[in-house]
Amino acid sequence: MSSRFHWFLPTSGDGHQVGAATTTVGALTHPRPATLGYLAQIAAAAEQAGFDAVLTPVGAGCPDPWIVCSALLERTRTLRFLVALRPGFVLPTLAAQQARTFAELSGGRLAVNIVTGGDPHEQRAYGDFLGHTDRYARTGEFLDVLRRSWAGEPFGFAGTHYRVEDGLATAGSRPASADPPVYFGGASPAAEDVAARFADVYLLWGEPGPAVAERVARVRAKAHAHGRAPRFGLRLHVIARDTPEAAWAEAHRLLDGMDPTRIAAAQARFAAMESVGQARMAALHGGAARDLEIAPNLWAGIGLVREGAGTALVGSHEQVAERLTEYAALGIDEFILSGWPHLEEAYRVGEHVVPLVTARPLPAPSGTR
Repeated sequence: MSSRFHWFLPTSGDGHQVGAATTTVGALTHPRPATLGYLAQIAAAAEQAGFDAVLTPVGAGCPDPWIVCSALLERTRTLRFLVALRPGFVLPTLAAQQARTFAELSGGRLAVNIVTGGDPHEQRAYGDFLGHTDRYARTGEFLDVLRRSWAGEPFGFAGTHYRVEDGLATAGSRPASADPPVYFGGASPAAEDVAARFADVYLLWGEPGPAVAERVARVRAKAHAHGRAPRFGLRLHVIARDTPEAAWAEAHRLLDGMDPTRIAAAQARFAAMESVGQARMAALHGGAARDLEIAPNLWAGIGLVREGAGTALVGSHEQVAERLTEYAALGIDEFILSGWPHLEEAYRVGEHVVPLVTARPLPAPSGTR
């Protein structure tokens, strides 16, 4: 199989319970602070376990991902870093220069994850007051300028959000194939339109197979209209154990660790967000642990307290591998996985799940890929 597997760096902290990804307000206090030493352990574990890259989040509760990943370069040898960045918080010409510098100094160990942002309160706290539609329009212009900056020729650009005169080319003598790949996600029509034009990898959060297949087909068709063929990635958590019973016992343990007050506060915050993807995650859950199984082995309990990706595959190693293989048959090329604690689970998933997926033949797709 050609599937790629990535891991996640919990830069807001880690532990044995489900924690928030990018916020500290009202979130669980993590017993393992995200020190450079601890994050280096996770990065080394991911590298040793065979993961291709690690996703580093961006948000008010996280340290700056550029600085974190730059520090971790010297602690790893082959691992790539999927660095998240917010359009609008830095000029695209400067972001292009930062990315090119990181890529050259690391020997090409960089990918960028463009995060438009869906929490209006957090956006305003950063000083960004654009609404949902305008943010995605700005993201499109940002990526357009970013690509032009990497193209190797001086350029000009005049848009609604950005204007560039005699833009500096940052590519130097490097071919376009050396540009860091652009990962991008978003469930709204505006997000899909941006992905179709600019994303190398379009990211989805874990949903039942039919919903994933529908979105893959729609974005693939939109991209084809622009003469493009992006890859597709799926962001999921994993709770895999030797037996299904042990895996579901772990899911129950995680659910028991979610205080009702914390759940209520998290759900109130999610409801105020403008993210279509977050709304899709919120619509998936409600009930006891097994009642949250919204498709075979797909559990929505994570989304009770965690923003962003809110589903996990729960089951034996073989069951989780089978579900991942089914997603691959629907058109998913890459998987960004995680679990608590991220250090121990990097080894568990890398050693016991990923090899089972890579050894399987890809099932025949139900339709054209």
